[in-house]
Amino acid sequence: MEIGNGTNGAGNEVPVPKILMNSGYTMPQLGFGTWLAGKNEIGHAVSDAIDVGYRHLDCAQIYQNQKEIGVSIEKAIQGGKVTRQDLFITSKVWNTCHSYEKASKAIDEIIADLRVGYLDLCLIHWPMSYYENDGYVPFGPDGRVLLSDVDYMDTWRAMEDAVYAGKVRSIGLSNFNTQQIERVETEARIKPAVLQVESHPYFPQIKLLLWCIERGIVFTGYSTLANNQHEFRVEGQPNLLTEETLIEIGKDHSKSAAQIALRWALQKGMIVIPKSVRRARIEENFDVLDFDLTKEEMARVDALDRNWRMLPLERDDHHADWPFRVELL
Repeated sequence: MEIGNGTNGAGNEVPVPKILMNSGYTMPQLGFGTWLAGKNEIGHAVSDAIDVGYRHLDCAQIYQNQKEIGVSIEKAIQGGKVTRQDLFITSKVWNTCHSYEKASKAIDEIIADLRVGYLDLCLIHWPMSYYENDGYVPFGPDGRVLLSDVDYMDTWRAMEDAVYAGKVRSIGLSNFNTQQIERVETEARIKPAVLQVESHPYFPQIKLLLWCIERGIVFTGYSTLANNQHEFRVEGQPNLLTEETLIEIGKDHSKSAAQIALRWALQKGMIVIPKSVRRARIEENFDVLDFDLTKEEMARVDALDRNWRMLPLERDDHHADWPFRVELL
């Protein structure tokens, strides 16, 4: 694991771990997520994140805020806060862009929207393909998502060609199960460098993490704080930020429950991409690099596992490539 430096809001240097990918590039282990950040708030949030010290930004087509993010990135570079080379930019090809032609066009549009010249990492967001139109989630008259049978390997080939063209440096997968990952590995010219999946103390997916490590695939956990804002959340589901175990451990380190959850994931070897649009919370989520959890504390967090998948996307379970029909391991 390589160590790089970011800066916090006071201008102090803070070591930010970087993990070496099988593509030969490194990826900052602590990133800034942009899911569920509105167009009117994401610009300031990204500017604040860069000021605080984040150099890894996690984006996606479906978040519908990449143009605003691009403006903030450009301002930060033009203002001398960072160089393009300082930044690690991830984005994802959405389900309505799985054909080779649409995926190729999507990559060009993502790069243009983000104003970055190239992507450090491009992922297939989900294995399921939707009917390809100008929308993001096309619904039929029965209220169900309109699906297509476009093969995600067509998407993968478009991303491989983007690597060969110098548009993308590394490519990977998101929300794929192990059978699907193995298929990509078998048929690919370029092996997946990263797998991004849901992971938090209530659903850690440690077996999958170890499986990825054995195969040389970097594991990124999204919703590390068990996101309590997304539209698929069900009333009565637990709130990680009020979890007593995390609060108690946090008292011994003068840290919050959120910081303990993030530190736990970092010590497991995951990439984490917490999101907030509030400056104070952005700073708090970054302030997780100056302490370590003990073996006993790590075990206490491990014990919170409820096997609770927060985002099963069951509305798509009629698609042949819906990943959760089989166990990830």
